[in-house]
Amino acid sequence: MSAVSITNVAVLDNPASFLTPLQFEISYECVTPLKDDLEWKLIYVGSAEDETYDQQLESVFVGPVNVGNYRFLLQADPPDPSKIREEDIIGVTVLLLTCSYLGQEFVRVGYYVNNDYENEQLREEPPSKVQIDKVQRNILSDKPRVTKFPINFHPENSGNGEPSPSEDQPAENHGDGEQTSHPPPPCSPEGPEP
Repeated sequence: MSAVSITNVAVLDNPASFLTPLQFEISYECVTPLKDDLEWKLIYVGSAEDETYDQQLESVFVGPVNVGNYRFLLQADPPDPSKIREEDIIGVTVLLLTCSYLGQEFVRVGYYVNNDYENEQLREEPPSKVQIDKVQRNILSDKPRVTKFPINFHPENSGNGEPSPSEDQPAENHGDGEQTSHPPPPCSPEGPEP
């Protein structure tokens, strides 16, 4: 059982202009006190084919982490469009929200993101060069994909630092309550439990 569980993620100010900062209200529960802070990251997948276009939009450390329920607001600047290939700006991509402890990622929440022109005429006849100030970002917040990875939250209590044998595979929640125990493909949206 994980020491920390995400209980809710609310995507705020959505849909919004592509150039608007992102805001996530994250709620989580801790069932055992932790000595170090949790690290939360928000990553924008710039290309499905090439992870070198991924952009880490924010990384924050949150703590101290004692037993209880917590909620905080994660804000991040939008992706830098100059670091995304022109052909990858419009269309569907992925945002990944991850949480790590002592450098070990233990949960990943993935959201599909649809970027398109708000104006119907621009959608039907897109300009040859993307007009980024007219692109709308829509995070599909009602269908997150959550993947949990087993980690050792208390390495000081075990000599080998390995997770317990019962937690040797990541569990992926498909939003229908059914979990599978295979690793997700790289850069695919994985997320928290609904």
